[in-house]
Amino acid sequence: MIRRSIFSFFLLAGIVFLNGCKAGINPPSQKDAEVKNEYYVAAYIWPSCHDDPMAREKLWPEGTGEWEVIKKGNPRFEGHYQPRQPLWGYELDNDPEVVEKWIDVATDHGVNVFVYDWYWYEEGPFLESALNDGFLKARNNEKMQFYIMWANHDVKYNYWNVHRYKDNTDILWNARVDRKNYEIIVDRVINSYFKRPNYFKINGEPVFSIFSVGKLLESFDNNIEETRKALDYFREEVKKAGFPGLHIQWNQGGGSVMSEEAAAKFAGTVEALGFNSVAMYNMGGTNEDYIVYGTNSVRIREQMDSLLSIPVFPCVSIGWDDTPRFPSKGKNDVVHYHNTPESFAALLSRAKKYADRHPEHPRLITINAWNEWVEGSYLLPDMLNGFGYLEAVRDVIIEGKYDRY
Repeated sequence: MIRRSIFSFFLLAGIVFLNGCKAGINPPSQKDAEVKNEYYVAAYIWPSCHDDPMAREKLWPEGTGEWEVIKKGNPRFEGHYQPRQPLWGYELDNDPEVVEKWIDVATDHGVNVFVYDWYWYEEGPFLESALNDGFLKARNNEKMQFYIMWANHDVKYNYWNVHRYKDNTDILWNARVDRKNYEIIVDRVINSYFKRPNYFKINGEPVFSIFSVGKLLESFDNNIEETRKALDYFREEVKKAGFPGLHIQWNQGGGSVMSEEAAAKFAGTVEALGFNSVAMYNMGGTNEDYIVYGTNSVRIREQMDSLLSIPVFPCVSIGWDDTPRFPSKGKNDVVHYHNTPESFAALLSRAKKYADRHPEHPRLITINAWNEWVEGSYLLPDMLNGFGYLEAVRDVIIEGKYDRY
């Protein structure tokens, strides 16, 4: 009865999907997705929970990464689940044995791609050990595909550790890069990651996601032509490395339905820079009620889908609660009504149907997130829901239990 009422709400709320065909690309041919379920379910990984030298110096001195902030989460209202408590304890995300367990449980439940947030600050990589030492040294990593999202956003001093920096909102790290560093990044990701046999590709082209297109533009003096030249350089270097090309993904970090003016600007920038697809990190439209949150997110996706001639890949978020980072936030800032595995399954089933309505595109669905403990959005089992969210993915993606709705 609960599941039926949730699905009925989504249907009555007017969740409508557009049928328009787009300039197509054929689905990739990796065997796992073809044999198991035909879907690429990609969970984002926020690689903050390990001892990174620069992070220890500038952010988290205890040597366990952001766990020290997550553990300090405190309830802001009655029934508020803080601090978040992982079922498996406070494990380090750069431990290959930990990641081996992640890969097994992920693939068993229908998650077959990890998208690693990837950073470049102070002319070097940041938090890269989670990928290099955790995932790539996991003995079973061939079971799981992965790709990179360049998380090229600025970081304020107090954003990732308000306990240490209090009210200091100055910029700790500016994500702008010069041409020299940009070319180092291009070389690094091609040779360290793209050449891996389990790097996620579309039509043989490695997928590279960019979180902040605004910051990318700033890196090239906010000049569209110069930024396009930089992306074209990246494409040529990828071809020189033996690939047919590069699939560059615009990663829209949430947001809301755009005004007519903003929508036109967005579509124009996507076309001018030559992006191959659009995805989202958070699904957008945050609201205290998860059902409203989900309904808003579908409207956002529909708008982008109507604007663009390239694939728009659906994203489903598990929730939102970043109060451990912000002492002033309260009940209105937290998704807490109907925030259950059943509600998530309902929305994931809509994303699956959306993917089915675009058979000319790879059936790629992103999930926020695998381990965003500090933002209250994670698939990993916790002390409140156990394996509920992973079981929801399995039920929707592998077993098709919700297809009739």
